[in-house]
Amino acid sequence: MKTRTQKIVMASMLAALTCVATMIIKIPSPVKGYINLGDCVVLLSGWIFSPLYAFLSAGIGSALADILSGYAFYAPATFIIKGVMAVIACVGFKLLIKRTDIVSARLISGITSEIFMVAGYFIFESFLYGIALSALNIPANGVQGIAGLVLGLIITRIFEKNNIIHK
Repeated sequence: MKTRTQKIVMASMLAALTCVATMIIKIPSPVKGYINLGDCVVLLSGWIFSPLYAFLSAGIGSALADILSGYAFYAPATFIIKGVMAVIACVGFKLLIKRTDIVSARLISGITSEIFMVAGYFIFESFLYGIALSALNIPANGVQGIAGLVLGLIITRIFEKNNIIHK
């Protein structure tokens, strides 16, 4: 069992990794946002941490990337959306692993998380830009979600193979 300090250190490292993964490749989306690879680490956080650590790791890392990238007005929404994404991945995984295999549990919980992300940004951007304009970002957020899910599954497997995390 890991100590509280070890959990905090690991969550902090994944928050930093989320920030870097979000910032390293930024493709502008149709309406003010950007497509990034941070979701893979958001999902990883959900799959390995408790809901609280998952929320904080994903939310802080993602919001920090927005702040450092000049999208500070997105940071509060990103903190909540990405944090809740990680919690959905966490709780979904823990519920599904009892009924199915590990890959299916990650896949289903990851898809659910990514659907939440697309819906969350659509709602947030609807208040900023209106429904019609915010709808333009749905495909871009969907692509980001698919990439995040695929990379998240791959990274999680690599981390397990190298004993960075355990099944």
